Order: sequence, then C-alpha cells, then structure tokens
Amino acid sequence: MTKVKITETVLRDAHQSLIATRMKTEEMIPILETMDKVGYNAIEMWGGATFDACLRFLKEDPWERLRTIRKHIKNTKLQMLLRGQNLLGYKHYADDVVIEFVKKSIANGIDIIRIFDALNDTRNMRVALETTKKERGHAQAAISYTTSPVHNIEYYVKLAKDMENMGADSICIKDMAGILTPYHAYELIQKIKKIVKIPIELHTHATSGVGSLTYLKGIEAGVDIIDTAISPLAMGSSQPPTESFVVTLQGTEYDTGLDLSLLNQIAEYFKPIRQKYLENGLLNPNVLGVDVNALIYQVPGGMLSNLVSQLKMQNAEDKLEEVLKEVPRVREDLGYPPLVTPMSQMVGTQAVFNVLLGERYKMIPKEIKAYVRGEYGKPTVEISQEIRKKIIGEEEVITYRPADRIPPQLEDFHNQMKEYEEQEEDILSYALFPKVAEEFFKYRQTQKYKIDYSVYDEENKVHPV
Repeated sequence: MTKVKITETVLRDAHQSLIATRMKTEEMIPILETMDKVGYNAIEMWGGATFDACLRFLKEDPWERLRTIRKHIKNTKLQMLLRGQNLLGYKHYADDVVIEFVKKSIANGIDIIRIFDALNDTRNMRVALETTKKERGHAQAAISYTTSPVHNIEYYVKLAKDMENMGADSICIKDMAGILTPYHAYELIQKIKKIVKIPIELHTHATSGVGSLTYLKGIEAGVDIIDTAISPLAMGSSQPPTESFVVTLQGTEYDTGLDLSLLNQIAEYFKPIRQKYLENGLLNPNVLGVDVNALIYQVPGGMLSNLVSQLKMQNAEDKLEEVLKEVPRVREDLGYPPLVTPMSQMVGTQAVFNVLLGERYKMIPKEIKAYVRGEYGKPTVEISQEIRKKIIGEEEVITYRPADRIPPQLEDFHNQMKEYEEQEEDILSYALFPKVAEEFFKYRQTQKYKIDYSVYDEENKVHPV
C-alpha cells in the first residue's frame, strides 16, 4: 500500500462551494509559496466556476490568475476541472474551441485536467482527454457519481474501464452531492481497483455529514488520492478538512507524510479570510451544517441555494419542500441524469416550473428541450415516448455525438471580438461567455494602470500599481 495523496481544493472547489467562488487572486498570493512546500499531490485552483466568477464578479482575467499562481507555485502540480465538451460554460462547443482551450490551459500552467461529462457520456470527454494527453498534460477522467435504479456498482465499474481504455491517466469518482456512503464507497472502489490499473481519486463534499467517513472507507479500499480543503474553508458544502486526514493517517500504512505545522500556517492564513466572508454575508452559516436533503433528494448544496433563490424571486419560499419532492420525479422522467452542472440547474428549474404553475411541463426551458433532443448527450435510461412527446413533440432525437453537428467556431468568435483582443486567450474567454467577457474587456480598457501580480510588497501586503 502506498501513502495516500492529498489534493487541496481551497483555491477552487472549497471557495466555490462556500462563498460563491468570490476569493480574489490577491487574497491567494501571500500563501501560495507556503502551500507549494507542503507536498500535496496537486492544488486544484482553476476551472469549475472560477473562470466565470473572475470575469463576471471580480473583474479579473482568469488566464492571468492561472499564470500568477503558476509563478508562485513551482513544485506542486496545478489542477483544473473541465466540463468536457462544455469546457467551463454551459453548452457544447465545437471541437476546435475545445482543442484550443485545453492547449492554452496547459501552456499557461495547468498540469492535471479533471474532465467530466454531466451525463457520463464518454463521447463528450474524448476530444478534451485526447488533447490533454497530446499536450503532455495529465488527463484525469471523472465519473459523475449519482444513485438511481440503473446507477449501480456494475455500471460504474464498466464506466471506469471504458475511461481507462480511452487513455485516461487516472480516474476520479466525483461525488458532487456528498451522497456516496462509506460502505458503498468501499465496495465500489474495491471492485474498480480489481479491473483498473491506473490511480483512483475520490472527491466528495461534507454536505450530508458522511464525507469524512466515506474517505476513510475509500482509503481502506485502496483509493490513491483524496480531495480535501484546509480547515477554515472545509466542511458543510465544501470538502472534509485536510489537517484531520493528515492526523488520522499519521503512523499508519496510509500516512500522507504531510507537515502539520505547514498546514497550520496555511489554516491561520485563511481564518481571517473566512471571517471576512462571514461578516459580508457571502459565507452563509447555513451551508456549514449537515443538510439531510442531500441524502433524501440528492440535491447538491449549490443546487439547493439556486432553488431557494428562484422561489424567493417568485415569493414562493413556502413551496421548497414541494419542489424538492418534484426534483426526483423530473430526474426520473429525464432518464436519471446526475445532478451536476448543467443538469442540476436544468432539472431544478423544471421542477420549480412544474410546482409553481400547478401543471407538470406546462412551461419547458429551451435547455430541457435541447437535452431531450439529445443535444447534451445520451441519457442513462432512454426517455419514455410519453415524456419526449410532451417536451419536444415530434422533433427528431439525435443519436450521434452532439459536437459532431457543431461546425468550427474559433474564427467566428475571433472576428466578433478582435477589437478587444490583447492576448490570444481572450478569444476563448469570449467564446465561453460572450457578453460577460465583452464587459470585462471594456472594463480592462478603462484601467490606466494594470496590477502586476508578479511583484508583491510583502511588508505592506499590497501589489504596486
């Protein structure tokens, strides 16, 4: 048995899960070199919602964030999360966009790309995975974990083997809702390890209260890597705490070998940042507790907050319980998609419409129609003729890989935004979020002085302008 490795999530998933991805690059910089000394397997610091949040809310260039972190972290691998053919957006992009995005991510400093598809349709992961390997990055294929009558251990073992056969360098079991229970994790990992010869990483959230126990049983079953967050931004809808696992495994065959005193320095650094976001309301104390809804309705923390927000806007917060009961029904109708971006938003919105309008599928979002037409990929279970007819009538359902119908897009995107271009990566920012990126480009042009993140005034804790 080799030592268990740790991937630290504080710079990506932890603050995405707890404070809506609002941590700024300048808040990260002072602690990066200390983090680089720990000996993590990797630091997850990009992808997911960070790209959108940088442009939309923080008025930061996400590519500059990546380059900046890379300048300060020289020894530890940097990891990102990629939604397969969706990249970091919410729809499928043409292959030329996917290829260029992966190339630029690796060229700017990413070492490991965790690639998943919301439907576990490996056709939607292939181009990103092959490009990652071609560019000499580490291609980690991720299983979007969920439960249903068809999502059993045999299903996941076959999926893991398919991913290995595609050329994945490692596999992540991505439990985005925190619903993988300890003994089920033990059995699942043991069976996958018997037929898959590449490393297995386990990712969960502490939302349901079982995350730490799931990791421990996963470790006993032979998992190679776990994802944790430094304690001030751990637990609740984030990951279990890094330090707790380092202590738990000390002196055992699984000993991580990580230095607890260094981890304590990192924790002390993030404590006032956590306090700041508690005081300004971005860190809601409610997301720090145990939410049993995750186990009953399989609703991830982020999805739950979206549902509450939608109901608030309609003055219908009293309908939350009804909506939570409708979510599994909609999910069954739609072939049991895992509740991960973008499917979680789509299923949740449809459930809200069904409840508020008093009639199921009276109003149907265009994304749900596109999904039923096969534009997102293949559902785990075929959608019934009755539901299909209710949603798209007699429209044709495609059975081929959805991106095969999308012509090359890069040149068109470039022509649309070239007046704003300051770096080649700007085309990709625009491709993913046209309106948001354009607003950011205009903002950037108004800034007479640019912050140089490569220079840091340690004494005054500021960046020279």
